[in-house]
Amino acid sequence: MKGVIVLALKEMVVKNFGEDKWKETLAKAGIDKEPRVLATSDIDDRTVLNVVNSLCKVLNISLVQAADAFGDYWVNVYSQRIYKAYYVGVKTAKDFLLKMDSVHAQTTRNMPNAHPPRFEYEWEGEKTLIMKYKSQRGLIDFMVGLIKGVGKHFNEDLKVTKLGSDKVKVVFP
Repeated sequence: MKGVIVLALKEMVVKNFGEDKWKETLAKAGIDKEPRVLATSDIDDRTVLNVVNSLCKVLNISLVQAADAFGDYWVNVYSQRIYKAYYVGVKTAKDFLLKMDSVHAQTTRNMPNAHPPRFEYEWEGEKTLIMKYKSQRGLIDFMVGLIKGVGKHFNEDLKVTKLGSDKVKVVFP
């Protein structure tokens, strides 16, 4: 996983809960000294997931709650500074979500060792999109949280439902 994810997670925790909660999370994850992380650093997936699970224990929240909080923070705070160009010219949540597979394909080509999830799209009528999550990481709950964050960003009341370990249904208003 790329370091940018860890940097966003740390920023979210420190801003919302304090530096002490981040340090406690790392300690609970068995990380004695915080490593220096760059946005392009390669971080072992298991390490990141261990930190997320430890964060859930420290904050006494579920993985789904953590995923929703991260999705909201990533879309509405962090990516607004780092990836603002991807939002330019996009007017709706639907347009943004449909753009994500090509963004991730471009990321895979341009960044060494990047393995973002890929998506396939299937329409069930005009307002219902099924997004298939293609990744070995099994982070479907984070995909749900990110989609909810996209809805909030575009001020659209999306109905987001996890349909299993690799599919999410999005109903647009």
